[in-house]
Amino acid sequence: MGLFSFLTSDIAIDLGTANTLIMHNDHIVVDQPSIIAIDKSTGKVLAIGHQAMQMHGKTNENIKTIRPLKDGVIADFTAAELMIRGFVKLIATERKLFAASHRMVVCVPSGITEVEKRAVKDSCEHAGAKEVYMVYEPLAAAVGIGIDITQPNGTMIIDIGGGTTEIAVIALSGIVCEQSIRIAGDVFTRDIVDYMRREHNLLIGERSGEEIKMHIGSALPELVRPPADYEIRGRDLMTGIPKEIKVTYGEIAYCLDRSIAKIEEATLKVLEMAPPELSADIYTNGIHLTGGGALLHGLGERLAVKTQLPVQVADDPLRAVVKGTGEFIKDLVRYESVLIR
Repeated sequence: MGLFSFLTSDIAIDLGTANTLIMHNDHIVVDQPSIIAIDKSTGKVLAIGHQAMQMHGKTNENIKTIRPLKDGVIADFTAAELMIRGFVKLIATERKLFAASHRMVVCVPSGITEVEKRAVKDSCEHAGAKEVYMVYEPLAAAVGIGIDITQPNGTMIIDIGGGTTEIAVIALSGIVCEQSIRIAGDVFTRDIVDYMRREHNLLIGERSGEEIKMHIGSALPELVRPPADYEIRGRDLMTGIPKEIKVTYGEIAYCLDRSIAKIEEATLKVLEMAPPELSADIYTNGIHLTGGGALLHGLGERLAVKTQLPVQVADDPLRAVVKGTGEFIKDLVRYESVLIR
């Protein structure tokens, strides 16, 4: 066992639609966008992560950028494998004399199918993993914010990622009831892009929509501490000439309203499904909000009003899932019943 542990490198991966995070030896060593740039003629990988994101929407006919994951699952198997392999190479291992035998724990959406699980496992194995374990995102998020999921105590998690929103009630190391909906960060970005075209006759790209969401994305039209107006550049659809306009957070709250209402609806559905004893726990403990979507201004307040329950936004919502996944790989025996092989 001593030799085995010496040769083994354990990696926890949050393979997200928007961002991929990797934890190794209790440190987050990769935190980059889930995107890869490939040369069309040779199939060679030109860039991954931040470098590929800078190319996104600016490529010529010889280069294509691919986001291998869609709605929380792998849509392009080959690109996903190349991306994971590239990210794993970024990890600086101390034992360069030995080829590391990677053991990976990867988090997946709770609504994932068997075929989609197989795609994740195969991608990781082709990228160099000798053992692959999977864990559902709500469980990883709960552990990542410091909750002991093994206790007979009900916890409600809303994890708003890039591709899916995972809403789950957790107790005794399992998910009691859940909803996995494909309304999340990518849909918010599309809502913003469509709104800019419809209301301002301004054509903007996905990256620009993402920037608007990150800077002034809001769930409420009126905030106590409103963000400043944001300047965005794009192409005027009437004249075809580039122009710049200012956007307010109130406009973004208006264009995101319908998508956020669907998350509220799914949240109420899970609360209806929860057994009465767990409902009592949720009333006491409140709802925990994680994922990149939790950073929308006023989202916690809006959900609190809708559910009449306290809503707590995680201290570091973007990294909650990968931190939890890191805890699973440190104690595979304790969490054996939770892990999927």
